[in-house]
Amino acid sequence: MNRKKLVFSIIAFFGLYLFSTGISYAIFTYLVAPPMLRPVEEVGEAPEEVLPGGMRKLLDATGPKTEACPLNGQKFTKAEKKAWEKRRPLLVMIENHQESRPQSGLSFADITYEAVAEGGITRLMAIYYCDAQAQEVIVGPIRSARTYFLDWASEYGGYPLYVHVGGANTPGPANALGQIEEYGWGGIEGNDINQFSVGFPTFWRDYERLGHTVATEHTMYSTTERLWAVAKERGWTAESPDGDDWTDSFVSWKFEESAGDDETAGIAYSFWEDYGDYAVRWEYDKATNEYKRFNGGQPHKDLDNDQQLTAKNVIVIFTKESTANDGYPGDIHLLYGTTGEGEALVFKNGKAVEGTWEKDSRLGRMKIFDEKGKEIGFVEGKIWISNLPAGAKLDY
Repeated sequence: MNRKKLVFSIIAFFGLYLFSTGISYAIFTYLVAPPMLRPVEEVGEAPEEVLPGGMRKLLDATGPKTEACPLNGQKFTKAEKKAWEKRRPLLVMIENHQESRPQSGLSFADITYEAVAEGGITRLMAIYYCDAQAQEVIVGPIRSARTYFLDWASEYGGYPLYVHVGGANTPGPANALGQIEEYGWGGIEGNDINQFSVGFPTFWRDYERLGHTVATEHTMYSTTERLWAVAKERGWTAESPDGDDWTDSFVSWKFEESAGDDETAGIAYSFWEDYGDYAVRWEYDKATNEYKRFNGGQPHKDLDNDQQLTAKNVIVIFTKESTANDGYPGDIHLLYGTTGEGEALVFKNGKAVEGTWEKDSRLGRMKIFDEKGKEIGFVEGKIWISNLPAGAKLDY
């Protein structure tokens, strides 16, 4: 009899243990789990009108396009301008690893910056402000911060909405997360939207978005509306922390109307030699006066609308590349000389213009001048800026 009681007690104990463990696991997974462990939520919450690619229509943008975007001069409707005037630009770090392509949302970026993040693999900083007002745009895969992108981001009013998933944080010159705090971007008074502090459902992971399973680092997504909603909740509207409109300290580039030619029909360059998966080619289309982007030998497309990425202006700047020597394994953290001056090439209207870039400080606006010292005006429309190591070669 005692043996039966002992066996029963043991079985009851293990039963209670398994039950409590199951309850604890469920609570952890669905209520308090870190964002990366939670179930993926479908994008959009029963939208009234969904556009191709699953994006939600936000406003009617069918009127006359008379309002110039302050970022790139492209014309939009009064309704779109009314929407963007209440916000600050979103600057989203989007990876360009070959296994992350095609990415989502790049066709809606007003300006895109491109530079090597590590190991010859390029990363992008896509700026959303004007062209992302008429509909909710899925953006990603979102990746981590790098110090030189912070320098370019600082040109957009000093306190742009900077979106990323963590970042380089080894003490030293490449410590992007430390610099975010140093610049006053962190905390409730700042402007930093780090997935580590925001989480689900603003951010979510989708392992099957490309139609096949991908590694975790290629799975973080959000939408422009969800990100702007976080900013609004935190009081990060068009006003900077000191109460001024972000445009008060923003210096716009000069813009001009299209005047297509085909003197330079193609552009080709590599960021690092023998890294063909990240080599870039642009083909000029005289009919639309724009450049079509190819990456790794393939048309570079937006996953959600299947459109090939294009730009009215392709700008190539050359900066000094060096390693941070900060003790990080493999010494893979890079530095680029983002302030000072250097050589530049501007491709617009089917022509190449040789010149130089100048940027006097982190907050200073990078400007590009021709060989006579005159600031170069860009064609009204999308701008793509590629940062190449000094001495890199182009074919055009």
